[in-house]
Amino acid sequence: MIEGPLTEQKLRQHLWPRFARTRAEHPGIYLANHSLGRPPDRMAVDVAHALDAWYRDLGGAWTEWTAAREKFCALTAQLVGAKRADCIIPKTSAGQGLRAVLNALEAKQHGKLQVLTTDGEFDSLDFILRVYREKGRIDLRLMPWRELSVGNADLVVLSSVMFRSGERIDNLGKLTRTAHAAGALVLLDVYHHAGALPLDLTALEVDFAVGGSYKYLRGGPGACWLYVRPGLVETMRTLDTGWFAKHEPFSYQRPDPPRYGAGGDAWLESTPPMLTPVQALAGLEVTLELGVERLRAYSLGQKQLLADLLAARQVPTEGAGEEHGAFLTVTHPEAARLAEALAGRGVKTDARGDKLRLCPDILNAEAELAQAAEELGALLGR
Repeated sequence: MIEGPLTEQKLRQHLWPRFARTRAEHPGIYLANHSLGRPPDRMAVDVAHALDAWYRDLGGAWTEWTAAREKFCALTAQLVGAKRADCIIPKTSAGQGLRAVLNALEAKQHGKLQVLTTDGEFDSLDFILRVYREKGRIDLRLMPWRELSVGNADLVVLSSVMFRSGERIDNLGKLTRTAHAAGALVLLDVYHHAGALPLDLTALEVDFAVGGSYKYLRGGPGACWLYVRPGLVETMRTLDTGWFAKHEPFSYQRPDPPRYGAGGDAWLESTPPMLTPVQALAGLEVTLELGVERLRAYSLGQKQLLADLLAARQVPTEGAGEEHGAFLTVTHPEAARLAEALAGRGVKTDARGDKLRLCPDILNAEAELAQAAEELGALLGR
């Protein structure tokens, strides 16, 4: 247990040994923590244990797997401020959660569902919304997030932190209240928020949220979730369903009309992947142990240090302050080429459009940030 504010010395002593495998196998400078988080060593142990249960118990492994899934929901609920663990429904992607919501809603008036979103949403949600529009399932309105106006929407889909720039939407509470006053429901994409910034979905009063463990929570792909607020999780039903959403699915009864499971169980689908919740547990526990507030404070210090190091080399950045998420950006017309060149110098980053994204985290030493700034400055000839 680390007491007090996080420091590199404390992290080196108490935390870094728990990431020995990834640090040994990838000795370069990893600044893509906003994309794929580095897993704790215990993740592999947990997954191996879940596989051992399969080999040992065959069908009996479901008892252990189900307990792990319930723990995943409970830890995620604690992290994001959900009132109840059953408000967190395991999904394999944020897009799967969005589809479940789209296929649960009905238009306020006769006609198509009216969906409002921004032109800055990540491709997974953006693509699904455009396909639903092309198939005639919804009417879709796209707007710059700074100009968002609810109008006659049935559903508002919005990221709390924008994936290209890292900009935070700082008036989420006001936007939600405005949407509700206009009769719209709100779905937040918190993929770049959960685990990196404090989050309280109950206080925000949002109706739905999607997120996952792929990035800051170090749980890998597939360990995602849909949040449905109390009041809706028990009453709203989606067409994206399956036999795991039934009341007592292993009783194999077939009541007509169908009888759903309680709470969030009614939002499950057919036989789910059971190892993905297991792979997410260790990362969730690390995040909750350290505390998101402390992680955020440490991240702000790291971002500012890296921004200052780059400024000393005449490389301007955006994203160092509280108004952004966990990563910095450097605007460049050939950002993808820069990311490739940096990788050749042992610095892993990535790019979205004209934004080179750099995300230090608790496994990065100050010396690594200095070296990364030196390499980027050299590439830009500054």
